[in-house]
Amino acid sequence: MRCNPRYEILFEPVRIGPVTAPNRFYQTPHATGMGHQKPQSGAALRGIKAEGGWGVVSTEYCSIHPSSDDSPFGFLTLWDEDDVRDLARTADAIHAHGSLAAVELWHGGAHTNNRLTREQLLAPSAQPAKFVQPGGARAMDRQDINDFRRWQRQAAIRARRAGFDIVYCYAGHDYLPFQFLSRRTNRRTDEYGGTLENRVRLLREMIEDTKEAVGDSCAVAVRLAVDELHGPHGITHEGEGRDVVEMLAEVPDLWDVNIAGSLGNDSKSSRFSSEGFQEDYVGFVKRLTTKPVVSVGRFTSPDTMADQIRRGVQDFIGAARPSIADPFLPKKVFEGREDEIRECIGCNICRAANNESVPLRCTQNPTVGEEWRRGWHPEQVDAKRSEARVLVVGAGPAGLECALTLGRRGYGVMLAEAANTLGGRVSREATLPGLGAWARVRDHRLHMLTKQARVEIYPGSRLGAEDVLSLGVDHVVLATGSSWRRDGVGASIEMPVDFPASPSILTPDDIFAGAAVIGPVLVYDDEHYFMGGALAEKLRLAGHKVTIVTPLPVVSSWTQMTDEQFFVQKQLMEVGIDLLLSHSLTSATDGIAEFACAYTGRVTWREFGTLVLVTGRIADQALFDALCATTGSGESFPSITRIGDCLAPSSIADAVHSGHKFARCLDQPTEATMPLRERPFYSTGAKPWNALQHVADPVVPSAKSAASRSALGNS
Repeated sequence: MRCNPRYEILFEPVRIGPVTAPNRFYQTPHATGMGHQKPQSGAALRGIKAEGGWGVVSTEYCSIHPSSDDSPFGFLTLWDEDDVRDLARTADAIHAHGSLAAVELWHGGAHTNNRLTREQLLAPSAQPAKFVQPGGARAMDRQDINDFRRWQRQAAIRARRAGFDIVYCYAGHDYLPFQFLSRRTNRRTDEYGGTLENRVRLLREMIEDTKEAVGDSCAVAVRLAVDELHGPHGITHEGEGRDVVEMLAEVPDLWDVNIAGSLGNDSKSSRFSSEGFQEDYVGFVKRLTTKPVVSVGRFTSPDTMADQIRRGVQDFIGAARPSIADPFLPKKVFEGREDEIRECIGCNICRAANNESVPLRCTQNPTVGEEWRRGWHPEQVDAKRSEARVLVVGAGPAGLECALTLGRRGYGVMLAEAANTLGGRVSREATLPGLGAWARVRDHRLHMLTKQARVEIYPGSRLGAEDVLSLGVDHVVLATGSSWRRDGVGASIEMPVDFPASPSILTPDDIFAGAAVIGPVLVYDDEHYFMGGALAEKLRLAGHKVTIVTPLPVVSSWTQMTDEQFFVQKQLMEVGIDLLLSHSLTSATDGIAEFACAYTGRVTWREFGTLVLVTGRIADQALFDALCATTGSGESFPSITRIGDCLAPSSIADAVHSGHKFARCLDQPTEATMPLRERPFYSTGAKPWNALQHVADPVVPSAKSAASRSALGNS
C-alpha cells in the first residue's frame, strides 16, 4: 500500500539552510530520562524514530557547560571529547535511516540546580533559583556573557564533529537565553537589558556565533517560546513574542516555536488541551519569515497534520509525545496504514519518567526506553518458539496487550473477558472528565486484534478454575485487574479504618457501577494520582456539592510528575469544589467523617451524604488462588502467570508493559529476558571541563572524516 494522495504533502522534502529534510515529520527535542549516563540507550531510541520515518530527529536538551547541570535528571552534555564520542552514536543511528540529526544545545541559567557540579547559578539579573533550593543565581557580568557565548560556540563545534546536521540555539522554557528576553527576569541597565532590542541582543549573538562555528555544513535552529503565559508583564504572542520573531526573522535557518512559562504549558495533557492547541499562539510566525517553521500540538491525525501545512501554519509537523507513542507514525501514513497508528493519549506518563529521573515510558508504546536494554522494537517481535496455546483471562490493558503481542508472534490465543464489554479499567476511566482520549489504549488494541487470525476473543465469559483447566491450554495468563479498597488503607494510612457497612460509603468501583450518590459528597483521596480529582469533578458536574480531602498539602499530588497538578487544582477550584488539605480520615459513621490534621493532629468533622474512598487498590486474584489450590504441583497442569494490576496495581502504562513483557518473553531463554545495563566508562583522556574554560575555540576539523568517524564508532 502507498500513501493516500491527501497526505502526499507531508512527504515533500524541505530545505533547512544547508541541509534538506526528506519529509515534513519533525521529532522535536524531548527528554528521555537517559541523558549522558545512558548514551547507547539514547542512540537506540533516536535510531528507532529515524527508522520509523521521522525526517528530522532531535536529541533532548544538551548542556553546553557544567554551569548548566540538571542532575539528577537525565540530560545530555557536550562538555568535552568524550561527549562527542557518545553523541556520535546518536547521530550515526539517525543517519543510518536517512534522517537529519538535530541537537538542542542548552543552558538553563537560574532554571538549573547544579547540585552535582556545584557551579554557581547564572542569570541576567540576580534572582532566586527557579528550583526551590537555598541560594539563588548571580547576575552575569560582561565576562560571564563572553564565556557563555564561547561555551555555545565550543558546543556547536563539538556537535558538528559528532555528526549533527542541525544545531539549536535554545531560547524557550524559561532557560537562560529566554531569561534575557523576558522583562520578568531581565532587569539589566546595560546593552543587554532595558529595551527589547537590547534584550534580544544575546540571542542574536548566539545565532551568529553558532552559524560561524558550524560553517556551511549545519543548519542553525532557534527554539523560541513566543508566549510565556504570564500576561502583559512577560513575553506574549501578540506583543514582544511577535516582535522578537520580526527582529530575527531571517537570521536562523529554522524556527521551532512554542509556548512556555513551564514545560507543563507546552506539553499540556489531553485532560486540559486538544490536538493542535498551540496554533492560537504560534500561528503568526510563518507569516513573518521565509525560513521553515515547526511547532507542536500533540498531533496524531494525518488529516490535521496535512491541514497545518496547507493552511501555512507551519512547514513541519513537530511532535514529541506522538513520536514516543508511535515511532513509526510517518511510515504508517506513507504506507497507507493510518488505521494502525498508536495514537498518543496525552496522559503525560512520558513526562513523569523524566521528572522521576528514570528512562522514558509510555502508556501506548511499551517498547519505548527498552530499545537497547531489552532489544525491543515497536513493530517487530520474534516468532513463536513453540506450538503452545495460551489463555489470557481479562481484557483490560494488560490482557489486550498480551493477547495482541502473542498473536503477532504467532501463538494460538484465547482471550476471555467476564464483562460483555472489553477494555477493563480503561473503559471506565475514559468516561471521567477530560480523559476520553485514554480510550485509545483499548481501541487501538481491539482494532489490531481483528488482524490476528490466531486470537479468539470471548466477552461475557467468566471463568472458574475448572473452566480454565478444562480448556487444555499450555499457559494461563491472569489479567483480572484490581479493585479499590474499602478499608481506608492508602498511601498515608497503613492501618485499616473501621467503617460500618453503608450504602453511603463508596469506592470508585461503585461509582462506575452506577451506585446512587447523595450530596453533599466527600471524596477522600489518599492515592494522589488522577482518580480523586477526576471523580470529584465528575460528581460536581453532576450537580453535587463536593469537597475533596487529602492528607497531602495539594490535591492529586503525584500529577506533579505528569506536569498536571497546577491544572488539576485550578480546575477543581474553578468548578466550585471545596478543598480540605493535609487531613487524614480517621473514622466515618452516620453521615459524619472525622479527619485529623497531618501536622497538629487536631480533629475536624464534615457531614456527608456520600463518602467516596479513593485510597489503595487490591489485586483481584481469586482465580489465581483457586487455580493454585487445584493444580498443586502436577507437571501436566499449565503454567499460571499474573500480569498487570492482577499482579501489582499500578498505572495503565505499567499494566500494558507487563502484558507486553510476558508475551515477548514467552519461551525465551532466561538470559534473553534480562535487561542490559549501561556501565560507567573510563575517559579517553580528554581535558576536564574546568581546564577548558579559558582555551581558545578549537579549530573546526574537516566534516566527518572517515578516520574520525571510524574511531568514534569503535569506541
